[in-house]
Amino acid sequence: MPTGNVLAKTGLVGCLVRAQPLCVRLRQDTFIDGSPARDWLQGLQPGMKGILVDQAEVYGQPMNVVLTYSQDGQVLIIASTSGSASRILSGYRKRFRVECLFRALKSKGFKLESTHMTLHDHVERLLCLLTLAYVWCVLVGVLQTCTMKVHGRRAWSVVTLGLRNLVRTFARIHERGEAEALQLIGLLKPSQTLNS
Repeated sequence: MPTGNVLAKTGLVGCLVRAQPLCVRLRQDTFIDGSPARDWLQGLQPGMKGILVDQAEVYGQPMNVVLTYSQDGQVLIIASTSGSASRILSGYRKRFRVECLFRALKSKGFKLESTHMTLHDHVERLLCLLTLAYVWCVLVGVLQTCTMKVHGRRAWSVVTLGLRNLVRTFARIHERGEAEALQLIGLLKPSQTLNS
């Protein structure tokens, strides 16, 4: 079975052959201009926000690379074929939010691909409903308390916490009454969602 780097390399080359702009997160063992990314990170001095490398060789292709640490201390290495290195992070942040949505829709709770729907109108309506459900899960999840792991992140994602709470609340509505369910429904009011 091919390793992640082999898969990443073939995917990168495929995108480059089709002249598609590319923005990809790299692992620490990926070579940048002949040296592993982890070696580049050693040059990151305290107080520096990151290292920007224009036209570095990644998988044999010239790419702009940003090496930095996220707010929670995780290594973040992003390479792109388009845009300057300084614009890569802002574009990646936007893309990452969308990827979180699709990960939740596809595999982390909503199982969109398990529906096997193929009709465009049906898939479109389902995507709209699932996106609304995703937003509701986030709104409920951010209100939940959760244990923190050693690295400082939540033990469960906000989406998972929200989904669990919604399922429990509506499954036990006959035991607990409607008050809790109505409170969760109230989170979807425009006055609640615009301020979030």
